[in-house]
Amino acid sequence: MFGKVFGKSSTFRPYYENDVDVFIPELWAAEGLTLLVENMIAGSLVYRDFEDTLQNYGDVVNVRKPGEFTAKRKTNADNVVIQDVSATSIQVPLNQHIHTSFLIRDGEESKSFRSLVDEFLKPAIVAQARFIDMVVLGQYPHFFGNSAGFMGNLTANNAKTSLLSLRQVLNQAKAPVTDRNLILNPISETTLLGLDLFLQANTVGDQGQALAEASLGRKLGFNMYMDQNMPVITANVNTPANGAINLAAGYNPGTKTFTVDGFTGAVTTGGYIQIAGDWTPLRITAHTETLGATTSITTATGIKTAVADNAVIYYFAPGAVNNASGYAAGYAKEITVDGFTVAPQVGQVVTFGTGATSTVYTVMAVNGLVGITLDRPLVAALADNDVVNLGPAGAFNLAIHRNAIALVVRPLAKPRAGTGALSAVVNWNNLSMRVVITYDGEKQGHLVTVDMLAGIAVLDNRLGAVFLG
Repeated sequence: MFGKVFGKSSTFRPYYENDVDVFIPELWAAEGLTLLVENMIAGSLVYRDFEDTLQNYGDVVNVRKPGEFTAKRKTNADNVVIQDVSATSIQVPLNQHIHTSFLIRDGEESKSFRSLVDEFLKPAIVAQARFIDMVVLGQYPHFFGNSAGFMGNLTANNAKTSLLSLRQVLNQAKAPVTDRNLILNPISETTLLGLDLFLQANTVGDQGQALAEASLGRKLGFNMYMDQNMPVITANVNTPANGAINLAAGYNPGTKTFTVDGFTGAVTTGGYIQIAGDWTPLRITAHTETLGATTSITTATGIKTAVADNAVIYYFAPGAVNNASGYAAGYAKEITVDGFTVAPQVGQVVTFGTGATSTVYTVMAVNGLVGITLDRPLVAALADNDVVNLGPAGAFNLAIHRNAIALVVRPLAKPRAGTGALSAVVNWNNLSMRVVITYDGEKQGHLVTVDMLAGIAVLDNRLGAVFLG
């Protein structure tokens, strides 16, 4: 278990301890799905779209985001105004084929099914649950427009105020007050556990359970969870090319365009800045230059806190794609990069190119200074030397209503009959898992592959916010 889940319901145990044949795929699939639900945190807190219809990798399905009605006034003489039930259809590619495979060698199959589950299946499913959580939590940059907290400066002294600000942000966005979840990284969780609000038995009203179990539970309208996969970026990539605010009066909250000075070169549209005193991650959507030096910057979202004249602006120098052939849209593996002096980190925000609205990704895996893997396949093709922009360091937390993000799951087809493969597909709780068991004559053992097909989509960015820690 790699996180704390408070209030999850227990699940069924569909295996049989005394089964003679341990290679019954239905048992492996059912047990695997049970383990997945038990170990998956973020994936359990979002909307799950499921239909029991076989799909293939790359297929596109449509998820409907409900529309809104408008109340109207009438008199006795008026007819009612009939409104159409409208819903926005969001296309979601099923491009997350998540799998784990392991080999049970001859001789090991004499163990009980329970023993094989503990030794092989459980670690495999924990890895799969971690992968799903990373994909779901990797959507946090899409909610930067709604943010609260103090980047790099969340303390026990300001934590309660920050949480109340987060609540206000969602209230003003008219997010439903029910089904609000706050997913915390380990550092922010530790900070909150230092508050009497969360631990004093006479305040919490749980007879000391929170103190004994370091549980946050439900506070201030949020169901709170700690997930070790919630990103904490500990170091900025490359040496920042610093500039400064150039306006005697400074700028008020909500400002998006800033007059600046002090830059020795041009910033890159699509990259990120932070301004001292505000620290919100700000994506550059436009900039102007004079003799090659940046003189103004416009950002996608406004600052949350007023900033003063000469406040330092931290701009993070980009790297570049390093592949002469480029990468086609839909590419899902490691992207080779260069130009970085500090390795990117898992969970870091990344965009490509110099466009103001290019697709936002997060880093799922890192290969030192030379490679990154993204939270989902490429939406658009990349060319050699395309700019790679990385977001700033910080401890990020995600507050979401259940309908903010959709995890779309569809069943995979079984292998064709006569191929010698044992297989089963189990659907339960809006999830689907396939198990395929084959015999490998060269390695002398049974190869077990556990996999699922999914897609991820942000349904409504008004229903989520980033809590900066």
